[in-house]
Amino acid sequence: MNTSTLALSAVDESPWTSEEAWVGTRRPVLEAHALPAAAYSDEHFFDVENETVLATSWVCVGIHDELSAPGSTIVREVAGRSVIITRNAAGELRGFLNACRHRGTQLLDGDCTLGSTIRCPYHRWGYDLDGNLVSTPQFAEAGIDGFDKGEYGLHAVRVAAWQFLVFVCLSDETPGIDAWFGDLGQRLAGYRLADWHSHQNLTIEIEANWKLVSENFQEYYHLPWVHPELASVSRVPDHYRYQGSGMYCGQTTTPISSDERGDWDTMAPAEGLGPSDSASGRFIALFPNVLLSILPNHAFVLRLEAVAPGITRETCSWLLPPTTDNVPDADFAVTRDFWLDINAEDIDIVQRGQLGLTTGGYTPGRLSPRFEEPLHRFHNMLADRFNGITRIPDGDESDDQPLYGTGINPLPWRMAGSQSEKGI
Repeated sequence: MNTSTLALSAVDESPWTSEEAWVGTRRPVLEAHALPAAAYSDEHFFDVENETVLATSWVCVGIHDELSAPGSTIVREVAGRSVIITRNAAGELRGFLNACRHRGTQLLDGDCTLGSTIRCPYHRWGYDLDGNLVSTPQFAEAGIDGFDKGEYGLHAVRVAAWQFLVFVCLSDETPGIDAWFGDLGQRLAGYRLADWHSHQNLTIEIEANWKLVSENFQEYYHLPWVHPELASVSRVPDHYRYQGSGMYCGQTTTPISSDERGDWDTMAPAEGLGPSDSASGRFIALFPNVLLSILPNHAFVLRLEAVAPGITRETCSWLLPPTTDNVPDADFAVTRDFWLDINAEDIDIVQRGQLGLTTGGYTPGRLSPRFEEPLHRFHNMLADRFNGITRIPDGDESDDQPLYGTGINPLPWRMAGSQSEKGI
């Protein structure tokens, strides 16, 4: 479905869809500024962002095992549109706008398990799990000319599974999801993430803009002061770039240290990891709305929903590799509680950031190239989407070169299966 068919009034003549609004962002990272306060607090910016960014991107809507069987269904809001995502009888993912083709009634109001039919609660029009209109009770019998059920199926949207995540894209013009994430699929191949499963989920509402939450995750400038305990297992000197071509901002900690509490090593690691993956933590912001932390023995996922300029709904998910199906609750709780403590610290600081941006008379400051280069990349992705530019950003030439003072990673990423990755 092409977003040109949708209401774009918020975008018309907006100052944010001009390159002039992004001058500070477009400068090289050594000269770049942060985004202005309006990017986090202004209603008009938020409306235009919905149309130009979220309606044209691959937006994560859930974890793959939420849709584990035919008929399993989730309902999500993407760029202000309610979307149904389900599996058809053949087990294939399907996505539709959540409105009956008769008079627009919302079909589903939440996650559920369907039989063979999506049924409108108003006049009982029915659709199969491929979106085809299959029943119109008492409609044709009442007399109507030139009615063809084939012309009144549900409006389809693009949907795709990638790793252990499920994504929706409202635009037909956006590149496919593999092109969207570039080389990241290769980088993560050694984990075999498609086999990992959800262990626990939690949803939190945050009084801050979604971009603040993402930016906080992307940079490690704040680590020693906001997260002293995290800094003991993810030390600042052990952070390196993990940045190839694709719509993501990545960093890695190599090696991951242990601490006295054993927060990250209570559970067994996944089987078959190479030397780099087995010793590292991967911290990746998937544009636009996923914050992905992958450790050798678990993954912690934050899925962000932009509710309002100053409100973000954050769904936290912990996933485990298939070899840890029977992890003891006490062992998992150590890791879960560690992340909950870290996340609470992050929520506090981004909410303080939102207050300052909203009421503090802020003007944009400079970015630190070493610690905040991912923000520069992220801001330029935003600028591209606002200006209608379809571009997949390039990455570093390799992971074994020093950039912005980070030094050389002692265990740089190699393509899974290569001799270097196997330690040969």
